[in-house]
Amino acid sequence: MFEYFSGPKYVWNLGVCATLNNGGAIDEVDRACRPARDATDVDSGSALYMRSWKAVADQVAEQARASEAAGHRRTAGQEWYRAGLYVCQSERLLSNTDPGRREYYRQALDAFAKVFELADPATSRVAVPFEGTTLPAYFSNASTDGEPRPCVIMWNGLDSTKEHLYCSGWPAEMRARGVSVLMVDCPGSGETLRFGDLKARIETEDWATACVDYLETRDDVDPERIGLAAQSLGGYYAPRAAAFEKRIKFVAVWGANHNWGEVQKKRLQREGANPVPHYWAHVLWVWGFDDVEKFVEYAEGITLDGVVEKITCPFLIAHGANDRQISVAYAHRSYDQAINSSKRELRIFTAEEGAAEHVGLDHMPHINAYIADWVEDTLAELDAAPSA
Repeated sequence: MFEYFSGPKYVWNLGVCATLNNGGAIDEVDRACRPARDATDVDSGSALYMRSWKAVADQVAEQARASEAAGHRRTAGQEWYRAGLYVCQSERLLSNTDPGRREYYRQALDAFAKVFELADPATSRVAVPFEGTTLPAYFSNASTDGEPRPCVIMWNGLDSTKEHLYCSGWPAEMRARGVSVLMVDCPGSGETLRFGDLKARIETEDWATACVDYLETRDDVDPERIGLAAQSLGGYYAPRAAAFEKRIKFVAVWGANHNWGEVQKKRLQREGANPVPHYWAHVLWVWGFDDVEKFVEYAEGITLDGVVEKITCPFLIAHGANDRQISVAYAHRSYDQAINSSKRELRIFTAEEGAAEHVGLDHMPHINAYIADWVEDTLAELDAAPSA
């Protein structure tokens, strides 16, 4: 993995890799990182790091406003994209108690609204009805003529958002292949957590049911070709959902979070890398607990043991051999237990080829292309099955 920072700054380095892989400009990323380069560690340098990233994001946003005022819509759209990217990659490092966090996140929402207006009209903001409220989402529409197309529901993880999913480039790649993507802030993430205060839960099939119900209302979605993909903690969320919501026709994950409750016990012993600063405060915020010990007891239920066996649709597990957050052993466990999947596949990415770190953030184009190819092949197989 490219490591801009030396010393105990794993989470910063992972963010730098993700930003560069997702379209960040190397000069802007360098200017955002350089002031914190000599910080001793993440905790002591976090305030400086955040100020420098926000300064660059604000500068690029000002450039976008100037470009738009001058009538240069394409340039403005590109600048709004980078401004939003820098915000969503740095906002995740703030404590949930930081009084400026929600307003900073809103800055990313505003930036991507401009991106869709100026540069990507095929993507729009939508709302998924859910238990008396809605889940904010983005819909990347592959249907250019209103005819129904396959669609993949895409979920994020512990500290990511639908903006991270959009910036990954995977929805645009799928759209180019004729597949729409619904990127959702599920309970415990993104807007749903920050502004709706909806918490994560073990029973993720509830979210899947809401997403499928919504997609079935759209004339431009084929209800028989709806899949589910997810990253990081989504490696628990998505397989769990596919095991119980049988309208999901295939499921693919970046990272196998087979027993996340067990991982939390190990983190209490300081094993593995923390994905965000203020780790336990963030976890309690996501899941709606105020006590770590009570949460860890609850988290014993956040496991796919006894669940993966219920998956009957095609199932892809993509995992990095050097994932410092989620052991590769969990990928093997999910694969070994998915005995009833109609097509199970385990793909381990090595350090020699790249995409060996958590969810492949060190080489996202490589892992993204593999999963996109798998989805494309799986859809072709599903289409061929009735006549076989």
